[in-house]
Amino acid sequence: MRQRTDPPRPGLRAALTRRKPVDVLLAEGGHGEGGTLRRTLGLSQLTMLSIGATLGSGIFVVLGEAVPVAGPAVVLSFVLAGITALFSALSYAELAGMIPLSGSSYTYAYATLGELVAWVCGWCLVLEYGVSVASVAVGWGQYINELLDLTLGVTIPAALSSPPGDGGLVNLPAIVIVLLAMVLLLAGARESARANAIMVVIKVATLLLFCVIAFSAVQAGNFSPFLPLGLAGMSAGAAKLFFSYIGFDAASTAGEEAKNPQRDLPRAILLSLGIVTLLYCLVGLAAVGALNWTRFEGSEAALAHVVTAVLDNKLWAALLAAGALVAISSVVLTVLYGQTRILFAMSRDGLVPKALSKVDAKTGSPRVNTYVVSGFVAVLAAFVPLGNLADATSIGTLFAFGLVNVAVLVLRRRRPDLPRTFRVPLAPVTPLLGVLCCGYMMFSLDVATWLTFAGWMVSGLVLYFAYGIRRSKLARA
Repeated sequence: MRQRTDPPRPGLRAALTRRKPVDVLLAEGGHGEGGTLRRTLGLSQLTMLSIGATLGSGIFVVLGEAVPVAGPAVVLSFVLAGITALFSALSYAELAGMIPLSGSSYTYAYATLGELVAWVCGWCLVLEYGVSVASVAVGWGQYINELLDLTLGVTIPAALSSPPGDGGLVNLPAIVIVLLAMVLLLAGARESARANAIMVVIKVATLLLFCVIAFSAVQAGNFSPFLPLGLAGMSAGAAKLFFSYIGFDAASTAGEEAKNPQRDLPRAILLSLGIVTLLYCLVGLAAVGALNWTRFEGSEAALAHVVTAVLDNKLWAALLAAGALVAISSVVLTVLYGQTRILFAMSRDGLVPKALSKVDAKTGSPRVNTYVVSGFVAVLAAFVPLGNLADATSIGTLFAFGLVNVAVLVLRRRRPDLPRTFRVPLAPVTPLLGVLCCGYMMFSLDVATWLTFAGWMVSGLVLYFAYGIRRSKLARA
């Protein structure tokens, strides 16, 4: 009687470097547990999705933290952060047109750099998307108080509107906006996209209104000295403000719900980044021109603070605060959407529980996934201060963006035959510059942020070796 022998298990190195073929990834597109995602999004909706995820977080919330670091040179900080984002956006555009799937840079890494790197990238995306939603929701609470103070002369007590460490116990407004976004997402991608488009129009109009008001009050003396803290201050400001560019890649997370992803995803990514960068530079220039940079310290509702300081009429400040609430709501909605789709892809690959890729047959949305992500984000927003969240998000994003630039180079070498609807110009120089810029900005962040990032990475590796490495579909195959 012949004894049965199991096939030999691959070694650890082989397990960590196993890659998922691009053809297999494309064949799985749209399919989840018990249902499929619906292709309902066109170019305008994808562009609005990326603008919605990007425009608001930096300008309305983080600007007040970057100006005290960079001074009037915050305008150059926006430019530096924008250039860094552009290099990565070009790489995203090439990969999104070639591998139009929900996993974004996680999926690109899985196809090129292996499972362990893909997991690390996915874990960074959890930090980028999930934690950035929480930090923006914290800023939403600040603008609620600003609006209440300007219109009714009352504010929500600090104990209920600020997290521990910022003088409070819990940030209830932040919880409210996350739960409202969750309700919209549960209704489906098309409904969420429509709501986001309306909010994007309102927030662009709000920023243009701010520019008109602030430019009318510009004083030349506010730009001198232009670099009060030197080039190091400008770089540190750019590292903080890179948080404000997080989201341009949101269109890439909608790859399995786009009508024509190969054509529309690259266009949406680059178009949204261009619009956002132009608005950021205009608003930053207007803000520091209208109000001396030393007066931004401690202001989380920075734009409303500027308008209140330069105008006696509170009506304009109230309108700006209301517009900021809409803008930040759009960021919460779209970034929360991106996080759910990334976890959807990781779940389909077996690296996280399969319940996260279960699709509701009626709405076409991953319901369990949406509940889990919303609960996680709501807890973070309620109990963690804004500054800590924003810096941690930036370093995770920069790391993921660096991997995307590397993935372009690897696929150019390994699979030159794959059809590409967009190609990064001047490769390999452009992707290499993207890697260098991301590394430079990562090292501009402080030691505390690096320690937070290291702790996050260690916890992610523990989860991978305890669960993902054994439950991965590639491992079972």
